[in-house]
Amino acid sequence: MTRLLSGVALALAALTAILFVPHTGLRVIACLVAALAAHEYLGILHQDDRSPRTPPVLLLVVLTCWWMSAPDRGSLLALLLLGLGWLAIEVLGRGLTVDRAAARFLAPWYIGMPLGMLAAVQAIGGRMATLLLVATIVVSDSAQFYTGRLLGRRPLAPAISPKKTIEGAVGGAVLATLFLALAGPRVLPLAGVPSLVLLGLIIVALGICGDLFESRLKRIAGVKDSATLIPGHGGILDRLDGLLFATPAFYLYLVT
Repeated sequence: MTRLLSGVALALAALTAILFVPHTGLRVIACLVAALAAHEYLGILHQDDRSPRTPPVLLLVVLTCWWMSAPDRGSLLALLLLGLGWLAIEVLGRGLTVDRAAARFLAPWYIGMPLGMLAAVQAIGGRMATLLLVATIVVSDSAQFYTGRLLGRRPLAPAISPKKTIEGAVGGAVLATLFLALAGPRVLPLAGVPSLVLLGLIIVALGICGDLFESRLKRIAGVKDSATLIPGHGGILDRLDGLLFATPAFYLYLVT
């Protein structure tokens, strides 16, 4: 019951933000969510360090998110150079290992960039385009879950996520792609059905990769959830894992 109520509350909050919050407000919300998700991500990385110095990394995540959420953004070179500079400081100045520093450096690109792109989708394609992307991910996740429960026999990635099955992945790909192919032309009139089918398959594949990526992070760290912020659901990162990987593909589809 707690999981259901939390899920309904999250869905209503997301729907309200997408449909009623102006673009500037949506950019602010995206940055706040990015900061929370990045904090969880850094917490997973630093299970053996109770007080990691994270403010500079969180600032880079927020800056990247804000920059990417502008439809007329400029080059990312400045942010990349800033990040590389901080990476050098962490390795040379703070004495972090290269792999630890690189994992921290990933945060702006893993979290800040796709959440910024998600906010930019509204300005580029309209509110319904954002809703279309989120709905496609929801359909994919739901179809994977129920198809896997009914038909699942062969594990997809047993060492990472034992409950995921190949049958569930196929079910998610078929139903989510069908949904996007049918609903897409109403939201994106210039989009052809063949391109939407290809986009749907890419979104589902990337969403699964995002889910498995976060599952792998948690398995390495020995934690079940990224946080306990959302009752019954874990943390922000647990809810966004697939969306973080899938959003850039949808964003690039709109701008190219």
